[in-house]
Amino acid sequence: MITVTEATASAGALKRLSDEGVSIWLDDLSRRRIESGNLAGLVETRHVVGVTTNPSIFQAAIGSGAGYEEQLADLAVRGVTVDEAVRMMTTADVRAAADVLRPVYEATGGRDGRVSIEVDPRLAHHTAATVAEARQLAWLVDRPNVMIKIPATKAGLPAITEVIGAGISVNVTLIFSLERYREVMDAYLAGLERAQAAGLDLSAIHSVASFFVSRVDSEIDKRLTLLGTEEALALKGRAALANARLAYEAYEQVFAGPRWQALGGAHANRQRPLWASTGVKDPAYKDTLYVDELVAPGTVNTMPEATLNAVADHGDVQGDTVTGGYAQARADLAAVERLGISYDEVVRQLEDEGVAKFEVAWQDLLDAVTKSLNSKGVDAE
Repeated sequence: MITVTEATASAGALKRLSDEGVSIWLDDLSRRRIESGNLAGLVETRHVVGVTTNPSIFQAAIGSGAGYEEQLADLAVRGVTVDEAVRMMTTADVRAAADVLRPVYEATGGRDGRVSIEVDPRLAHHTAATVAEARQLAWLVDRPNVMIKIPATKAGLPAITEVIGAGISVNVTLIFSLERYREVMDAYLAGLERAQAAGLDLSAIHSVASFFVSRVDSEIDKRLTLLGTEEALALKGRAALANARLAYEAYEQVFAGPRWQALGGAHANRQRPLWASTGVKDPAYKDTLYVDELVAPGTVNTMPEATLNAVADHGDVQGDTVTGGYAQARADLAAVERLGISYDEVVRQLEDEGVAKFEVAWQDLLDAVTKSLNSKGVDAE
């Protein structure tokens, strides 16, 4: 549990971040975090108002077996398949986390207090299966503050429209490119229009668009280092922030347009930009870089706990660090392109790698659960 001293220390930068209109979400979940009271403590003292999960997070949590022994034993006795076992465990955790965050959900009118769970990453390129899985997950969790995560692949775009159109709140994940981000916003608006035509209450539908940050720097910095020129090295650590800032500019443009005005007049909610992959991967950079430099109203920043603690300890939140930087952001990305590094190639590679990494993590989780079920004397199919 978090001590009183820690709670006092966290009141500074995290509170300022929240006061600037940034919703702080935790990018992690485990049964032990829930049952120990740690998650409730983070809500109380660290201004955490939401939780995101992904296949890698569940692989780390369930793969260790810690806190899942009793449920694994029950599932083994029932002779369930490994896929069913994984879904029973992950949805149980998300349901419990949603209950912890329910007061936040109520207090913010559904804006925050959200817990996200992702569709099976093996379905990322299959629209109909993604829609079916999203419906199933919403039914299994059975909490109004759940968000279903759908990857922003080409096949994911029509799935987003259909799932939003059915009144299910969605966290769109694995967005790397500005073009794809605009397509995601278009898919969301199309879903709202479909929901409106079906007579659904638009005010009850929420969405965030998870725009990935640090991985952009990791890939582009690697290429800049290989070039090794003074000009190239001077651009390191600038592409990810530039990309994210231009994404926010696109958000401002779309949600000021006539199409949105019609939906906003019907009490629809904006699809907020969510900064994902905010843990700094290069130790040469300040560990709060992707928090301090991406402060803008109406955004979400989902952080691993190490980043959350770093911000609490030495974050430097100095107001809006996004909207005044669009010209410089364009200049930075243009400078990278002039050096022969293709933006389109990088973001396409990152999307492919993102889907693949989650598929591997999911398979690792399935393998670990299969081993656990088999150790209890049951063959997992």
